[in-house]
Amino acid sequence: MTAAPSPPTPPILTPTLRALQDLIQVVAQLRSPTGCPWDREQTPQSLIPYVLEEAYETVHALRSEDPAAIAEELGDLLLQVVLQAQIASERGQFSLATVAEHITQKLIRRHPHVFGDRSLETADEVHRQWEQIKAAERGESDRPPLLSTVLERYARTLPPLLASEKISRKAAAAGFEWNCITDVWEKVHEELDELKHAVQSGSRAAQEAELGDLFFALIQIARWQQIDPMAALQGTNQRFIQRIAIMETLSDRPLTDCTIAELEALWQQAKVQLAASSAPSQPSS
Repeated sequence: MTAAPSPPTPPILTPTLRALQDLIQVVAQLRSPTGCPWDREQTPQSLIPYVLEEAYETVHALRSEDPAAIAEELGDLLLQVVLQAQIASERGQFSLATVAEHITQKLIRRHPHVFGDRSLETADEVHRQWEQIKAAERGESDRPPLLSTVLERYARTLPPLLASEKISRKAAAAGFEWNCITDVWEKVHEELDELKHAVQSGSRAAQEAELGDLFFALIQIARWQQIDPMAALQGTNQRFIQRIAIMETLSDRPLTDCTIAELEALWQQAKVQLAASSAPSQPSS
């Protein structure tokens, strides 16, 4: 008699794979009938705000260059990926393995200079090849897609501020560009005047349209000056919060109980204090 074949030896999981497997099992348990009522109620659509929130918090952590914060926020973002895949798997649509397989194959397919026999030397060459492969995957012809098609894709898939920046850069590369920054400033002032007129006598739709035009014109200034508009706005948000925090420490009562004049005085004090704290220190003599 021949001996029965031994069962296959289970693969040894690396610490990384073991940690991912634990996360997958925890999420599955949360979604199970005996799991968490909140998690069971979630749908791909209800989780969209959390996907966006975690993405932005990850960006904030990356800018802080704090490794512990980055690791934590990447984990929160990874949870959203695993949770979406778990829900899709329950519906028989796809699994996390499908997600991983698709992105792995895409990376191999779009890097023939690494996984194939092509030879590229510069990042610009890689970028052009990437765009060509993407176009082929979409079934597009060798002829470049219409500019409007590319711009529409940005508007459809990106947050408005980022979409405006990309639309601006792509349009400028296609020839839709001012001769000098003076012309761009004239456009900003023109849009500001039109917004003022719309606020005074226009409809809500007109006011919204003119405000959008002004935002778009300011993004052109940012592009010409090589300023990151998202980082600039984030910095303004943070400075505003810091000034409010200083005002609260300077005031002997809640800010809501202060008069406009008192708030303005506190605001000016906070500006001075914040400027002093952020000024570079002078070397001692």
